[in-house]
Amino acid sequence: MLDDQSAAEARPAAQPSTPAWPTEYPDAYAVVDVETTGLARDDRIVSAAVYRLDARGDVIDHWYTPVNPQRDPGPTWIHGLTSEMLADAPLFPQIAEEFAERLRGRVLVAHNAVFDWSMIAREYARARLPVPVRQRLCTIALSKELALPLANHRLETLAAHYGVVQRRAHHALDDARVLAEAFRPSLHLAAADRIRLPLLACRPLTEWTDSIVSPGPSSGAFGGRDTRPYAGSWRPSRKRPPCPYPNPGRYEPGKPLVQGMRVAISGDTSVDRELLEDRAVEAGLHIAGSVSRLTSLLVTNDPDSGTSKVARARAFGTPVIDEAAFTQLLREVAPAPGE
Repeated sequence: MLDDQSAAEARPAAQPSTPAWPTEYPDAYAVVDVETTGLARDDRIVSAAVYRLDARGDVIDHWYTPVNPQRDPGPTWIHGLTSEMLADAPLFPQIAEEFAERLRGRVLVAHNAVFDWSMIAREYARARLPVPVRQRLCTIALSKELALPLANHRLETLAAHYGVVQRRAHHALDDARVLAEAFRPSLHLAAADRIRLPLLACRPLTEWTDSIVSPGPSSGAFGGRDTRPYAGSWRPSRKRPPCPYPNPGRYEPGKPLVQGMRVAISGDTSVDRELLEDRAVEAGLHIAGSVSRLTSLLVTNDPDSGTSKVARARAFGTPVIDEAAFTQLLREVAPAPGE
């Protein structure tokens, strides 16, 4: 593990001070990057890095650790970490408290933050430990709020916009450094125009699933190897059978859900997202990947998040409820007409 209190990393030129810093902005941030064995819900963290920043985005310190995932490390050609390199690395429960101490009381900042947050939340759930943060901020969403003239929303493109040099792409510590250096000028631009930061709630998982990886022939330092092709550990599209019931229309508040209703889900859920979707499908509902005029209901714990699904639901007048209410409604879904 690396713990450097001096924070001697190079920074871009200081931004002009903002005369009246928005009082509603957070007091502290934790810029995070995690490298993983893949993108699926049963994948594991293989390294983590945190840059702690103060209220105005100045670096306080940084920290890095490899993590033994107890399985094949996945895309070594991307993150560069092999089974042999991770054999003596600590397990996640062994670094969980130190990691938590660097996140606690701060807003988690990441590039495509929902991914980093989901991976972190699942690791804490597996370790049966409380999740350490309550809010996150995605730098992709912030770049959109600022209308930055970017060709795309890759980290390297954001870094180039601010003149930040990337030294080791897909190394957690360097990715976190690059993001910290790019986040500070973005934060100052937002403060200067008093732009509302796109903060979202981080909800700890209350239920989660974790596939057991069966070891194949002995390989490497873990004494076994995941026999799946690596591509299989990246998040696949969930191919469910078509809903057998016709869409009965929109959900009416105060009434039960009806089989065949089209339900979209947006943002974090306290129950693992795919587990919640599976329950809805088993009840006879149709899970929709987007919101359209035919959507019966949108489920979200962040109705003010401004996501595309929330915005479209408002435009179409689609009913919106939170996860707790949806879970209650799933207990008694009315049969489709004629069933």
